[in-house]
Amino acid sequence: MNIKVRKSVVRFKGLFGASTARRVSRKPPGEAPGTIVHTGIQKLDQVLITLHTFNESTYTTSTISSIKETNLIIDDDSKVWIQVRGLHDIATLKDVWSHFDLHPLIQEDIVSINQRPKVEPYDNVIFMVLRMISGNNNGKTDEFTTEQISLVVGSNYVLSFQESDTSVFEPVIRRLAMPNTRLRKLGADYMAYALIDNIVDHYFSALDLMEATIEDTEERIVNNPKSVHLQNIHTLRRDLIFFRKSVWSLRDGINSLIRDDSSLFTKEVRLFLRDVYDHVNQVVDTIENQREMVYSLYDMYMSSLSNRMNEVMKVLTIISTIFIPLTFVAGIYGMNFNPESSAWNMPELDWRWGYPASLGLMAIIVAVMLIYFKRKEWI
Repeated sequence: MNIKVRKSVVRFKGLFGASTARRVSRKPPGEAPGTIVHTGIQKLDQVLITLHTFNESTYTTSTISSIKETNLIIDDDSKVWIQVRGLHDIATLKDVWSHFDLHPLIQEDIVSINQRPKVEPYDNVIFMVLRMISGNNNGKTDEFTTEQISLVVGSNYVLSFQESDTSVFEPVIRRLAMPNTRLRKLGADYMAYALIDNIVDHYFSALDLMEATIEDTEERIVNNPKSVHLQNIHTLRRDLIFFRKSVWSLRDGINSLIRDDSSLFTKEVRLFLRDVYDHVNQVVDTIENQREMVYSLYDMYMSSLSNRMNEVMKVLTIISTIFIPLTFVAGIYGMNFNPESSAWNMPELDWRWGYPASLGLMAIIVAVMLIYFKRKEWI
């Protein structure tokens, strides 16, 4: 899903938007394992199936509406990547699943779009669930895209399943079209590595945008803290927790691919998987650093509010302090003792310049106090 955050808007909507806070759909309780229930939403009018067939010398691509349209026979010389976009049409998906004889549990996890990222070996395939999270700045808005990507890796084929038709795999397709590349020369396991590496690379772009958002929020909090900034902090904290959960699980899965002795991944490709594992570790470290920054934003927000309140109280205190002696002077001359009955009863009431003199006294008191406060650096 695409979420746009305008630069002029102070509030940060996050990966899922402010009004769509991760509503999780699940299959009904008590259903048998392997029950096929699409828990996402329909994003395309129909399922798009793109067939990429390649080897060291040739590469062909075609879009088909069903796997039954072609007599797909995968020999030892060719590799196939079948890109499936759209998970709402179960009948079309079942044709693909039946052609490759996928386990019912794999089928269930593909259409259940809230799966935890994982790597699971089966008899003849390896099934992977990844969370694609990417960020892009088009000059006007920041766009965050997130969705579940499922991969099935066989001996000489790779299947990928996703809900939307985002162009997340376009760099891989462009590399496939280039001759004499490692992607064309090596097997399906290297194709799976390329897809995983592409997803991991998009994590960095999302983290860059989130870091920019954190820095912008920090600057706004320092300059003028508002209640909306507290909402931004909670949104960032929630998104980073979700981000960490996705990447942490992926790290464990890639580590299992490196360590497990599976015939589907060669020793050469495992070296490349080690590089992806290192990138995932970098992503995890960056997420941890950004979480610390977000936690410090809350302390900064409360400190800024406290400082702002202290400044307000400081001004009010100074004003009150100035008016205390003025009130004292005004109170004395408001007692209204009769000066005619005694010479000690406020003779100033009969003075010609008594009223201006009292105002002048008050002005002198104010000036003296302001000079004193200034020298003490209280104002």
